[in-house]
Amino acid sequence: FFFTNRPTLVTMAEPDDLYTLRAQFWLGHYQMAIEEAKSIARRPMPPNLKAEREEFLSRAYIASGQQDKATAMTDTPALQALALKAQFELSAGNEDIQATLVDQIKTLAASDPSPSIQLTAAQVLLAAGQTKEALQQVYMGATMEHISMILQIYLKLDRLDLAKQQYNSLRQADEDAILTQLGNVYVSLAAGTTGAADALHSLNSLTEQYGASPLLLNLTAVGLMSQGDYAGAAAKLEECIRDFSDVVVIPDTLINLIVCTVQQNKPANDLVAQMKEQYPAHPYCAGLDRVVSAFERESIKYKV
Repeated sequence: FFFTNRPTLVTMAEPDDLYTLRAQFWLGHYQMAIEEAKSIARRPMPPNLKAEREEFLSRAYIASGQQDKATAMTDTPALQALALKAQFELSAGNEDIQATLVDQIKTLAASDPSPSIQLTAAQVLLAAGQTKEALQQVYMGATMEHISMILQIYLKLDRLDLAKQQYNSLRQADEDAILTQLGNVYVSLAAGTTGAADALHSLNSLTEQYGASPLLLNLTAVGLMSQGDYAGAAAKLEECIRDFSDVVVIPDTLINLIVCTVQQNKPANDLVAQMKEQYPAHPYCAGLDRVVSAFERESIKYKV
């Protein structure tokens, strides 16, 4: 299910009232995005930008762990889709409720296939393990966020070749856009050791220009791990936990720190326990439990 034909890509316009808001959100500065969205709330702007501002505010709430605030924002179909996404995340571990929410967002996307709703639906479907359905939501969307989403899906499917095609589409639309720079980072990191230096160069530039965020620090740590610098990667992750203690610790930080710790032959039991306590329904925890159970079953055969 790999799609390549699409209408002409909608490029980013000249900077407008939401330029800073978008940049902050895409780079993982979610609290700053929330503050920016609130600060420009009374600024005169066209209706489409007002609607987009509300959507980015809701998205920032969800990304920063404030899903309850997003569930209360339901004035438009796009906000209703985001409210369903927030409920989906709040229902982690309850498969029945999540299945119902997935059906609801599919219905909403079918009745109102706007780019915003398609993007949100794709994110929920991807989280629900419905990769093909997620790709179908965005593959003809023709916005830069849609193309960025397609790139992520192809990387999840281990199709680096197709992900590179999406990155080229982003470059053709706007080579200097933040989404394009992030696309380069993701593709370079997926290439492994050969792309790590390029990814780190881009990440350093973004960090110098916009400041560090949990997202940028985690991506930097991944680049350092690809180069075998686990101590340097761990330092970035510890910086993330230290400097963003007022922000919900994203699971990526803990998972990456567990990897760095194990690779340095250090005990990671406390980190694993923290991960299981804070994110018991995360796929990493489920996968770890499966591996441990399989090991225990096999080890019984060799008991004397």
